[in-house]
Amino acid sequence: MILIIDDDMAVQASLLLLFENAGYTAMAASNQQEAMELLHRHPVSLVILDLNFSIDTSGEEGIALLQQLRQFNRDVPVILLTGWGTIQLAVQGMKLGANDFINKPWDNEYLLQSVQTLLQLQEKPEKKHNRKELDSLYQLRFIIGEEESMLELLDTVGRVAATDAPVLITGESGTGKELIAEAIHQNSLRHNKAFVKVNLGGISTSLFESEMFGHIRGAFTDAKTDRTGRFELAHKGTIFLDEIGDLDLSSQVKLLRVLQDRTYEVLGSSRTKTVDMRVVCGTNKNLDSMVAAGTFREDLFYRINLISIHLPPLRERPTDIPLLVQFFIGNLKEIYNRPQLTVTREAMKWLQQLPWPGNIRQLKNLVERSVLMSRKDNLDMEDFRIQPELPAAKKGTVQLPQVGALTLEEIEVLMIKKALDFHRNKISKAAESLGLTRSSLYRRLDKYNIPYDETSD
Repeated sequence: MILIIDDDMAVQASLLLLFENAGYTAMAASNQQEAMELLHRHPVSLVILDLNFSIDTSGEEGIALLQQLRQFNRDVPVILLTGWGTIQLAVQGMKLGANDFINKPWDNEYLLQSVQTLLQLQEKPEKKHNRKELDSLYQLRFIIGEEESMLELLDTVGRVAATDAPVLITGESGTGKELIAEAIHQNSLRHNKAFVKVNLGGISTSLFESEMFGHIRGAFTDAKTDRTGRFELAHKGTIFLDEIGDLDLSSQVKLLRVLQDRTYEVLGSSRTKTVDMRVVCGTNKNLDSMVAAGTFREDLFYRINLISIHLPPLRERPTDIPLLVQFFIGNLKEIYNRPQLTVTREAMKWLQQLPWPGNIRQLKNLVERSVLMSRKDNLDMEDFRIQPELPAAKKGTVQLPQVGALTLEEIEVLMIKKALDFHRNKISKAAESLGLTRSSLYRRLDKYNIPYDETSD
């Protein structure tokens, strides 16, 4: 049973008809007293609450009723209906226990998606599954792990994938957030549509609208052809917004508009487009702290954070390290045509004791480098421990630092600076040696505030 709380009879009638046509049972209340009476008399599974459900337009009565609802029932999902003018009020409501907020005038399909998602998330798993059972239920074959924390995480991934809930994936760099995002897509009803990955940390403020919304020819000086934006590419599919914590405040506002209304305008065009997509975000930053510091919008945080999945660092899952090593070795056997490759038990134990600040990505790099540097097929502890310098680089290339010596961002900055220095600030040559396009290199130069001379190219 869905309970609608709004004093507007037209809103009540519209929502009652919408839910009836969708196969739900619904009832309506016009005031606080009616709402609480219905809650006491009927098993309500979800509440739709207009924050301005009375003549008073301050929203205070709506907030007060939400608090009363939560005292009566902590678990029943609550969706707030609000206008753009009361977004901050909706954020206050989220802090008090509301599950979602939707702008008026609402989109029927989007509202039904939110209702279906919250009702599905209320269903509790019957039992804990082992890895074999999880693999039979979901498509998870590229995610390696049997630690209890990982099994619980994968079970959550499989269950939330079936909904359209926005998911925020957190965890240190190199823990596999992109793989989890792709698993959510592959196990969703959108699996046969596009999965679009966007590294927001690599998009400068000036290019954000062009990259995300697209542009038409002539929209700005360098717009020589039309460009399809990432949101349009993700229509009917899933978009993965990685490194969302790196997005500047002005771009956060533009992103929030799309996530709120599911509409956007192509740069250079006044025509509004509608997009239907599942949104999954990833970050290695503490967004709660950023919200408190004012560097990440609170309303955007609540919009992307209906479901939160935290990936544990590799040092907290030591029993998964041998599984990961064997997986990497299995791939390297084929790549380098060395079918006899193995790792000794002592080496495995030693690898399990390392702190792995770079997590799975660092482990993968170390295993591959050790295979390349050792002529033995049975790799022991010394093969992993001894990290000789790389062979002399060919002319026009840049040598890599040792594995684990720097963070990924520090390595990227170092590589870019060395490439620019080697090629005497010629952007096209430096980009080619780094395996980047000119525009990709320019984005990184802006991101890391690396000075460059545009006239030298």
